[in-house]
Amino acid sequence: MEVLSGGRDDAIFKQNDTVIRPLSAHSEAVHRLLTHLHQEGFTSCPQFISSDGKNEILSFVEGETYNYPLRGAIASDEALMSAALLLRQFHDASATFLQSDHAQQHWMLPSREPAEVVCHGDFAPYNVALKGQTVVGVFDFDTAHPAPRLWDIAYAVYCWAPFKTHHIDKLGSLDQQIARAKMFLDAYGVSEQERVSLVSTMVQRLHALVTFMVREAEDGDPGFQMSLSEGHHVAYLNDIEYLKLHQSKIHIGLI
Repeated sequence: MEVLSGGRDDAIFKQNDTVIRPLSAHSEAVHRLLTHLHQEGFTSCPQFISSDGKNEILSFVEGETYNYPLRGAIASDEALMSAALLLRQFHDASATFLQSDHAQQHWMLPSREPAEVVCHGDFAPYNVALKGQTVVGVFDFDTAHPAPRLWDIAYAVYCWAPFKTHHIDKLGSLDQQIARAKMFLDAYGVSEQERVSLVSTMVQRLHALVTFMVREAEDGDPGFQMSLSEGHHVAYLNDIEYLKLHQSKIHIGLI
């Protein structure tokens, strides 16, 4: 078996065309979602195969994977726009899942109203697969949860523009980030009304993320305790200030 990088250290393995991952409290909800997505014709995500009470077995999403800093194919305009198109397709397929008993499902992140779609929750460059410069798949649905479309779009734009200040995560000037954000929104088909609220939604989403990290660390989660000790939350707080500082310019550029 091959150990896959990212996620939990030495806990995710690839065996032939499958991925073996530890089960969690929210795995059942994710399995139901993945099954629904494939039934709806959205096959650019893992397919749930089975579980043994300890691990889950999912199909492997083929393609090249990347992480920050964004260089090469993942930083291309084509990758950016194809990612936006894939997010739109996922949202459209997930919307009908909400007609079932989603309210009874246990998700890692809290649901938000109006629950228009199931958000991926972490639609970032490190969670997609590329063929050439085209994003062809998305994986790691641990953070999936029902919420408005814009809640997921806002975090995706933040990650893909990216509106980040850390020296490893940042890419280009503010003008270039705004241009990339607009390309993402145009490809997805985001309305002007939603664009008006985008920056404030990004700020809310990042605040919610930091709050979640702190709460999980206080509840004894070793992964989040390590993240806080390494200052990951500080990077998000710095990005919040960056978005607030340039809110007017970003807003004008996106409209």
